[in-house]
Amino acid sequence: MSAAQGVNEQGHTVEIAAPDIEPYREGNTGVPFVATLDSGTEGPHALICALMHGNEISGAVALDHLFRQGISPQRGRLTLMFANTAAYGLFDPAKPLASRYVDEDMNRLWSPEALDDANNSVERRRARQLRPFIDAADFVLDLHSMQTGRRPLHLSGPTDKGRVFARRVGGAATIVSDVGHADGTRMRDYGRFNTPGTIQNALLAECGPHWELQTAKTAVSTAYRFLSVLDLLSPDAVPEWLEDSPPAQTWIEITDRFVPETRQASFARRFDGLDIVADAGTVIAWDGDREIRTPYDDCVLVMPARRLLPGQTAVRLGRHRGFDIDAG
Repeated sequence: MSAAQGVNEQGHTVEIAAPDIEPYREGNTGVPFVATLDSGTEGPHALICALMHGNEISGAVALDHLFRQGISPQRGRLTLMFANTAAYGLFDPAKPLASRYVDEDMNRLWSPEALDDANNSVERRRARQLRPFIDAADFVLDLHSMQTGRRPLHLSGPTDKGRVFARRVGGAATIVSDVGHADGTRMRDYGRFNTPGTIQNALLAECGPHWELQTAKTAVSTAYRFLSVLDLLSPDAVPEWLEDSPPAQTWIEITDRFVPETRQASFARRFDGLDIVADAGTVIAWDGDREIRTPYDDCVLVMPARRLLPGQTAVRLGRHRGFDIDAG
C-alpha cells in the first residue's frame, strides 16, 4: 500500500496507489486475470472478486497482497478474480470517478436475462467470461468501496443465511440486509446465493470510502476473515494483526429505497451514511415536487448517493434489528 498521492483536480484525496495487476493477467484458468488455487483435498470453492467497479481499487490492493503472500488454501479451492479490468486500465488518480465502468455498471448484470441477452457491451462480455467461475463457487466475497460513510458495511442480501454468514465474517462492519437495486442484479444476489437452504453464500463488502488507506487495510483484513471462516487457511497463514471481533448484535433491515424519477431530485440536507432520522414523516429529499419522507421512527439512511439520477438508488431506508439466530 502506497503513501498518500494528494488531493486531485476533482477534490478527492487518493491515498493509495493502484497496484500493477499485469503480472496476474495470464492466471491459470484460460480467462485473463482469473486464477484458481486448488488444494487437492475436499472442501468448498471460495472466490474473492476485486474491481467489479474499475475505480474501487482497494479490492485490487487486497488481491495483490494475497498473491504476494503466496496464499494457498489448505482445503478446497480458491479463485482470485479481477473483474472489470478494462475500466481499471482507465483509472487515473487525477480523475478517479471516471473509471467506474466503460459502458455500463457490471454489478447490475448478474441475472440470466442480462447475461444471455444480445447486448455486447464491454462489461457484459467480461461478465460472461466470469460467469462460469461464479456458477462454480460455493462462497463469494465481492470487495468494494463507497462514496459516502466512514464505517464499513457487509451487504448480506435478504436471507437469514446471508446475514449469518456476514456475522461470521465479522470485523467492524455494519451488516445491511437488502434486496439490491431496481436497475439490475448484483453479483452477490446471483442464483443460488439468495436461495434459502443451499450452501452457496455471498457477501458484498463495502470496505470504506474510496481511495483511503484504511479502506485498503479493511479490504485485506476482510479477505483474511472470509478465508478463515471457511477454514481455508492454515493457522500460520493467518496474520497476527487480524484481531478477534465480537459477533454483531444487530443488523439493518432495508425496507424502502428512494429511486428518483426526475432530474430535479435532491436531499433535504447532507447525509453521510448510517444517519438516523428520529421521527417518522421527516422530509429527507425531494423528487421534483414529491416529498420523500421517512416511513418510521429511527430510520437509518444507508449509502446516500452524491449524485441523484433517475432510475438509480439514491438512498436505502432501514431499521435496526437484533439477531435471533445463532451465527454458528
